[in-house]
Amino acid sequence: QVQLVESGGGLVQAGGSLRLSCAASGRTWSMLSLAWFRQAPAKEREFVAALRWSDGRTGYLDSLKGRFTISRDGAKNTLYLQMDKLKPEDTAIYYCAAGRSPFFSINYYQNPERYDTWGQGTQVTVSS
Repeated sequence: QVQLVESGGGLVQAGGSLRLSCAASGRTWSMLSLAWFRQAPAKEREFVAALRWSDGRTGYLDSLKGRFTISRDGAKNTLYLQMDKLKPEDTAIYYCAAGRSPFFSINYYQNPERYDTWGQGTQVTVSS
């Protein structure tokens, strides 16, 4: 049993930066892969970035490479998403997710069905 709580969302102007946090508790030893997804109104959930907990290997949505950075602090059981050069189209609810598989292919980490536990989400709004 793992619990995930996101924080750090808010309102920011285009071109600005924001750092999201996802704090994990419970059976964190079963939390092998983590990811960030986002969902805008009337749109489907979209993959953002993923991280393998054991070695820190990362994967990103191609269009976000260079602007978004995923990382983790093992001692704090916390996942981060650093978002730079934000655009209005980045506006969405951002969710963190945890999975129990160490596999880290593109087909695996981009698929929301491969994650077992989800946080409640945090709103990010980017104004023009």
